[in-house]
Amino acid sequence: LPRPLIQSLEMLAATAEALELRNDWIVFGGAAMALSGLPDWPVPDIDVLASEETANDLIDAFGGRIITPAGQDRFRSRLLARIDGTPVPIEIMVGLEVRTDDGWIPVAFRTRVDRPVLDRHIPTARTSEQAQMARRFGRPKDLQRAEALDKLTD
Repeated sequence: LPRPLIQSLEMLAATAEALELRNDWIVFGGAAMALSGLPDWPVPDIDVLASEETANDLIDAFGGRIITPAGQDRFRSRLLARIDGTPVPIEIMVGLEVRTDDGWIPVAFRTRVDRPVLDRHIPTARTSEQAQMARRFGRPKDLQRAEALDKLTD
């Protein structure tokens, strides 16, 4: 994995550990896919889904800022924050939903795999659930990622 990504993930894990947030958050999207075995995909930011309390703790710890997303045609969340003080920015979401043909559906992960990063661990979903979620997201890049994830096993 690229060094800036490793550094940012390690900072995130260390902060979560210090705040005792071990089960209150999960990394998803490109960073989770890279940790799961797809290191060639670009990772412009680290997506984190968290409970509201955990999100607020992380935002405070990193000095993050709440942002208002431009358009909410495909995704929306009750809270979206960005942390720019890490080599790779971190985006924290609470209550993330994706619009599907059946309407707005909550983004939630049922599985959890702690992936090693240096001496710490980053929680992600199993690769099969990541692929399923990527298909639900439905953008061309997500469908390509789902296809690549289907070839991996945890």
